[in-house]
Amino acid sequence: MKERKLPELKPLFLERMQKLLPEKEDYQKYLDILKILPVKSFRCNTLKITPEKLKEKLEKKYNWKINQIWEDYPEIMVVEGRKSDIRHQTSDIALLLPGELGRALEHLLGYYYIQELASMLPVIALKPKENETILDLCSAPGSKTTQIAAQMKNTGSIIANEVSIGRIKILASNLERCGVTNTIITKKDGIALCNRLQKENFEFDKILVDAPCSGEGTLRSSPKTYVMWNPNTIKTLSKLQKQLFKKAFEILKINGEIIYSTCTHAPEENEAIANWALKEFGNQIKIEKINLPINPREGLTNWMDEEYSEKVKKSARVYPHDNNTEGFFISKFRRVK
Repeated sequence: MKERKLPELKPLFLERMQKLLPEKEDYQKYLDILKILPVKSFRCNTLKITPEKLKEKLEKKYNWKINQIWEDYPEIMVVEGRKSDIRHQTSDIALLLPGELGRALEHLLGYYYIQELASMLPVIALKPKENETILDLCSAPGSKTTQIAAQMKNTGSIIANEVSIGRIKILASNLERCGVTNTIITKKDGIALCNRLQKENFEFDKILVDAPCSGEGTLRSSPKTYVMWNPNTIKTLSKLQKQLFKKAFEILKINGEIIYSTCTHAPEENEAIANWALKEFGNQIKIEKINLPINPREGLTNWMDEEYSEKVKKSARVYPHDNNTEGFFISKFRRVK
């Protein structure tokens, strides 16, 4: 694996991660993997081509060595390098030419979507089905929206919401490139959108709240997170995350499911939100066990001076060094009354 030189992590961040990963060896493995670029992963867009045909096409045309790493999800693939180069590699991550994966004609045609492995997990947990009505509350740039549409086979309806017009342009471009036709894009503050939909008595079968977060889990692919990380951001975002969840839950159908996910390790933005949701909605809500193609850790039941419900253990805490991914947190809830 190729290592790179990165900015120094802030002392307070390191202190927090040591508390999350108290075993010395575990903590060191976490630090070590931050120096290594994530694997080159992408998702076959099954709206346009089958995984089998895409793999055959790419391997034949570009001589890429492609692995379908999760048996139950053949559309998810990793490029290890070129077949002719594999025997000369000392690493399981072989770099292609810069931008090669994104410049390929098949990518431009929407046959596949470049997406980090952990980023695909929330939609796997959501399990979209044909003809459902689904809300993707914070949808740009569209990685998860296009993933949802593919699983729904362009049936049913998706509302993909984004507040930034710049990000909406990227979202719209990705939806068009991938041939998504069952999606309506809305430009609104997430809380305001949910309020408006509630007034119209509009409800959803499933909702994805992939919430804005401090991004601690993205250090491998986004070194700027080293510089941007700030503990005050965590406190500010946790308030927004609660409101987004609350308003989304209020427009969820009875027996409907909601995924709350972030790409951060901060418990204040993860288990604290799940614990708050269980208290806020009482007998209206049930947290559910998540089945994923990786081995996540259980949600925490305590952090600093806070104690969380044992039920929060059903959440999935994804660390980079456990599965060679980025970091993520996923919790799944059902509205029961």
